[in-house]
Amino acid sequence: MTMSDQPGVNPFYQVDSYGDFVKSDGIPVIEAYAVDCLTQPLEPWNRLGGLGAYIHLVGRGDMLSSYLVEIPAGGHLKPEKHMHDKLMYVISGRGATTVEMPGGVKHSFEWGPGSLFGVPMNAPHQHFNGSGSEPTRIAAVTNLPILINLFHSERFIFDNDFDFSERAKEARYFAGEGEFRSVKPGRHQWETNFVPDLTSFQLPEWQARGAGGRNIQFCLADSTMHAHISEFGIGKYKKAHRHGAGAHIFCVTGGGYSLLWREGENPVDTVRVDWKPGTLYAPPDGPTYHQHFNTASSSSRYLALGFGGMRYQVFESRKASYENMDKSTDEGGNQIEYENEDPRIFDLYRQECAKNGVEPQMEQFLARV
Repeated sequence: MTMSDQPGVNPFYQVDSYGDFVKSDGIPVIEAYAVDCLTQPLEPWNRLGGLGAYIHLVGRGDMLSSYLVEIPAGGHLKPEKHMHDKLMYVISGRGATTVEMPGGVKHSFEWGPGSLFGVPMNAPHQHFNGSGSEPTRIAAVTNLPILINLFHSERFIFDNDFDFSERAKEARYFAGEGEFRSVKPGRHQWETNFVPDLTSFQLPEWQARGAGGRNIQFCLADSTMHAHISEFGIGKYKKAHRHGAGAHIFCVTGGGYSLLWREGENPVDTVRVDWKPGTLYAPPDGPTYHQHFNTASSSSRYLALGFGGMRYQVFESRKASYENMDKSTDEGGNQIEYENEDPRIFDLYRQECAKNGVEPQMEQFLARV
C-alpha cells in the first residue's frame, strides 16, 4: 500500500491539529497582510453561532490565531469555555458578555465599539448583542494554535473541568476598574479584565518611541497574552522597530499607514499597509522593520495583541524583545533612531500628509527638517 508523502496528508507525517480543527469549523479562512474587520464577508458558524471567519495574517507566526465573529441583531453566540487564552476587541455594535467563575459566581459587563476584554482561562462565557436592529462584530486573538498542536486533543481544550480560580481576580475588574502597575515608560501596566473604551483611556507618556507618543500595557484576566495601546499625535510618526512575529495590530482611532521592510530593502517601496478604524494587520517576523505614520487630522491609536505578555515570561526571546524595544540598533537594540532613518521615509510622509491637508509636526524630532 502506497501512502502520500505530503505533510498533513499522510496520517503519520506532520499532522496539523490546529489546521484540522479550523477545517472542521467550516468557516472561511482569510489569509492576507491586512483585513478590514468592518466589511470582511463572513459566513454562518455552527459551532460558535452567528457569522464568522478565521483571519490568518501573514505575520501571525505559529503561536496565534484570530477570528472575526458577527452577532445578529437581538442574537447571541453559544456558550463556550476553553483551555486557551483569548482577548477580544469590539469592532462595532453594543452588547454584553457573561462570565461564570468557579463556585458559580457570575459576572456580566456591557461593551461597545473600542472595548477590550479578556476571559479568564476555561471560564464558561457567552456574548449577547444588545441591539434589536444592528449586528455587532468582535475580533478575537487567541493562542489556540500552540495549545491544540501541543496536546492534539479537542476534548482537552474544549471539554475540560479544570478551573483557574486564581485568575478571576477582583469582581471590579469585570466592571471596567483596574490597577495601575508602575514599571517604567513603555512597560507600565493596567491590570483588569475589561477596558470599556480604548479611545479615551488615559495613557502615560513614552518619549523613547518618538514624537511625544503615549502607551500602556494591559494585563487582562491574568493571562499570558500581550496587549498594549499606543497613541501618536497629528502630523507625527513613530520610530521604526522590529520584533518577532505575532503582533495583531488594530487601528482604534485616526488613520495612516505602516511601512514594512527588511534590512537593505527600500523602506518606502517594499510593503505598505494603509489603516483606519477596523483595520487589522500583523508585521511579519524579524528582521522585518515596521514604522507607523499618522496622516489623520486627529491623534491615532492602535491596539497590539500577541502572545507572551509584559507580566509573565513565556519565551526568553520575548523577554529580550521587551528590553530592547526602545533601544537603538546602534546599541544592540531593535529601534532605528530618527537621525538614522532613510530620508525617503520623511519625504513620503510629507507627501501623504499633504494629501490629507495635514502639516507634519516632526521638526523638533528630525534635525534635518
